Amino acid sequence: MEVILKKDVQNIGEAGDIVNVKDGYARNYLFPQNFAEVATKGAKENREKNLARIKAKQEKLHAEALETAKKIEELKVLEFSAKAGESGKLFGAITTKKLAEEIKAKTGIEVDRKTISLDAPVNKLGSFNMQIKLTSKVKATLGINVTASEVLKEEIEEPVEETAE
Repeated sequence: MEVILKKDVQNIGEAGDIVNVKDGYARNYLFPQNFAEVATKGAKENREKNLARIKAKQEKLHAEALETAKKIEELKVLEFSAKAGESGKLFGAITTKKLAEEIKAKTGIEVDRKTISLDAPVNKLGSFNMQIKLTSKVKATLGINVTASEVLKEEIEEPVEETAE
């Protein structure tokens, strides 16, 4: 099915693009989310008329995303301290939700936790990298450093030997 995208859709295209997608994907996801419309003759003509406005809007969003990325990258590294075991494994993990909250607290910029991707789960002490996808073309990279607020003794359960009687 040929559709015109109203908004940027990851791995499909940008707003204003005419793309071919499977019928079910269009009916069950793109149309209900208001991400696309059917590419009829009238819709294509309307798209041509509005193409300059769409491109200007995309350029403005791109410029804003670049500025936001610059502000986020000025942080360089987010510092976290958490309870950890003797082996360096955290009790719990630093989630993308916590990362988004920390970014908002430090910069005032609201970041959707779903746009944050980590190179590895943050469940032990050490340094990690994260990438924030602001738009399809603009990404901000930030470091994460996790230190121990307190080291707790890990209790290892000994296997209990059963005696055959």
